[in-house]
Amino acid sequence: MKNSIYVLVLLVFLALSACETYPYQQGKILYTNFCENCHMADGSGLKGLIPPLAGADYLQKYPEKIPCIIRNGIKGEMTVNGQVYDTEMAGIERLTEFEITNIINYIHTSWGNNLPVVEHLQVREWLKPCEKNVKPF
Repeated sequence: MKNSIYVLVLLVFLALSACETYPYQQGKILYTNFCENCHMADGSGLKGLIPPLAGADYLQKYPEKIPCIIRNGIKGEMTVNGQVYDTEMAGIERLTEFEITNIINYIHTSWGNNLPVVEHLQVREWLKPCEKNVKPF
Protein backbone atom coordinates (compact mmCIF):
# COMPACT_ATOMS: atom_id res chain seq x y z
CA MET A 1 0.00 0.00 0.00
CA LYS A 2 2.82 2.39 0.92
CA ASN A 3 4.55 1.74 -2.39
CA SER A 4 1.32 2.50 -4.24
CA ILE A 5 1.17 5.92 -2.63
CA TYR A 6 4.75 6.66 -3.67
CA VAL A 7 4.01 5.56 -7.23
CA LEU A 8 0.87 7.73 -7.29
CA VAL A 9 2.79 10.77 -5.99
CA LEU A 10 5.48 10.19 -8.61
CA LEU A 11 2.91 9.94 -11.40
CA VAL A 12 1.19 13.15 -10.30
CA PHE A 13 4.56 14.92 -10.15
CA LEU A 14 5.47 13.72 -13.65
CA ALA A 15 2.07 14.75 -15.02
CA LEU A 16 2.40 18.22 -13.54
CA SER A 17 5.94 18.54 -14.85
CA ALA A 18 4.75 17.67 -18.34
CA CYS A 19 2.24 20.53 -18.19
CA GLU A 20 5.07 22.99 -17.79
CA THR A 21 6.74 21.85 -21.03
CA TYR A 22 4.44 24.10 -23.09
CA PRO A 23 3.08 26.72 -20.68
CA TYR A 24 1.57 28.86 -23.47
CA GLN A 25 -0.11 26.08 -25.43
CA GLN A 26 -3.36 28.07 -25.82
CA GLY A 27 -1.32 31.04 -27.06
CA LYS A 28 0.38 28.80 -29.59
CA ILE A 29 -2.96 27.44 -30.83
CA LEU A 30 -4.42 30.96 -31.10
CA TYR A 31 -1.27 32.21 -32.85
CA THR A 32 -1.49 29.33 -35.32
CA ASN A 33 -5.15 30.05 -36.04
CA PHE A 34 -5.05 33.85 -36.24
CA CYS A 35 -1.48 35.10 -36.77
CA GLU A 36 0.63 32.46 -38.47
CA ASN A 37 -0.72 33.06 -41.98
CA CYS A 38 1.03 36.41 -42.11
CA HIS A 39 3.71 36.31 -39.42
CA MET A 40 4.74 32.72 -40.29
CA ALA A 41 5.16 29.68 -38.04
CA ASP A 42 8.65 30.82 -37.04
CA GLY A 43 7.64 34.46 -36.43
CA SER A 44 9.82 35.66 -39.31
CA GLY A 45 7.07 37.67 -41.05
CA LEU A 46 7.14 38.27 -44.77
CA LYS A 47 10.21 40.20 -45.84
CA GLY A 48 9.34 43.79 -46.66
CA LEU A 49 5.59 43.27 -46.19
CA ILE A 50 4.78 41.74 -42.79
CA PRO A 51 7.00 42.57 -39.81
CA PRO A 52 8.70 39.76 -37.92
CA LEU A 53 7.78 38.87 -34.37
CA ALA A 54 10.93 36.82 -33.80
CA GLY A 55 13.52 39.20 -32.40
CA ALA A 56 11.28 42.22 -33.02
CA ASP A 57 12.47 45.32 -31.19
CA TYR A 58 8.93 46.74 -31.49
CA LEU A 59 7.65 44.19 -28.95
CA GLN A 60 10.13 45.42 -26.37
CA LYS A 61 9.80 49.14 -27.15
CA TYR A 62 6.00 49.32 -27.27
CA PRO A 63 4.50 46.46 -25.23
CA GLU A 64 1.44 48.57 -24.37
CA LYS A 65 0.50 48.85 -28.07
CA ILE A 66 0.48 45.13 -28.84
CA PRO A 67 -2.93 44.25 -27.32
CA CYS A 68 -4.66 47.04 -29.28
CA ILE A 69 -2.89 46.00 -32.47
CA ILE A 70 -4.10 42.42 -31.99
CA ARG A 71 -7.67 43.56 -31.25
CA ASN A 72 -8.04 46.49 -33.70
CA GLY A 73 -5.31 45.91 -36.24
CA ILE A 74 -3.01 48.62 -37.50
CA LYS A 75 -2.84 50.85 -40.53
CA GLY A 76 0.09 53.04 -41.46
CA GLU A 77 3.83 52.86 -41.14
CA MET A 78 5.63 51.11 -38.32
CA THR A 79 9.32 50.42 -37.94
CA VAL A 80 10.53 47.03 -36.75
CA ASN A 81 14.25 46.32 -36.45
CA GLY A 82 15.01 49.36 -38.61
CA GLN A 83 12.72 48.24 -41.45
CA VAL A 84 9.62 50.31 -42.28
CA TYR A 85 6.42 48.31 -42.85
CA ASP A 86 3.20 49.78 -44.24
CA THR A 87 0.91 46.79 -44.73
CA GLU A 88 -2.47 47.03 -43.03
CA MET A 89 -3.19 44.36 -40.43
CA ALA A 90 -6.77 43.40 -39.67
CA GLY A 91 -7.75 43.19 -36.01
CA ILE A 92 -9.33 40.23 -34.29
CA GLU A 93 -12.04 41.87 -32.19
CA ARG A 94 -13.57 38.64 -30.93
CA LEU A 95 -10.48 37.61 -28.93
CA THR A 96 -10.87 37.97 -25.18
CA GLU A 97 -8.29 39.75 -23.05
CA PHE A 98 -7.20 36.31 -21.78
CA GLU A 99 -6.68 35.03 -25.32
CA ILE A 100 -4.74 38.17 -26.27
CA THR A 101 -2.61 37.71 -23.15
CA ASN A 102 -1.88 34.12 -24.12
CA ILE A 103 -0.91 35.11 -27.66
CA ILE A 104 1.42 37.82 -26.36
CA ASN A 105 3.05 35.45 -23.87
CA TYR A 106 3.51 32.84 -26.58
CA ILE A 107 5.18 35.43 -28.81
CA HIS A 108 7.29 36.75 -25.91
CA THR A 109 8.69 33.28 -25.22
CA SER A 110 9.04 31.88 -28.74
CA TRP A 111 11.65 31.94 -31.52
CA GLY A 112 14.42 33.11 -29.23
CA ASN A 113 12.39 36.00 -27.80
CA ASN A 114 13.08 36.46 -24.12
CA LEU A 115 10.56 39.14 -23.18
CA PRO A 116 8.66 39.47 -19.92
CA VAL A 117 5.47 37.54 -19.42
CA VAL A 118 2.43 39.82 -19.15
CA GLU A 119 -0.54 39.37 -16.84
CA HIS A 120 -4.09 39.62 -18.13
CA LEU A 121 -4.77 42.58 -15.80
CA GLN A 122 -1.97 44.50 -17.52
CA VAL A 123 -3.42 43.61 -20.92
CA ARG A 124 -6.84 44.79 -19.69
CA GLU A 125 -5.31 48.20 -18.87
CA TRP A 126 -3.56 48.38 -22.23
CA LEU A 127 -6.83 47.55 -23.98
CA LYS A 128 -8.79 50.40 -22.37
CA PRO A 129 -7.81 52.95 -25.05
CA CYS A 130 -9.09 50.47 -27.66
CA GLU A 131 -12.54 50.11 -26.13
CA LYS A 132 -13.71 53.47 -27.47
CA ASN A 133 -11.93 53.05 -30.80
CA VAL A 134 -9.22 55.42 -29.65
CA LYS A 135 -5.89 54.55 -31.19
CA PRO A 136 -3.21 54.20 -28.50
CA PHE A 137 -0.52 55.61 -30.78
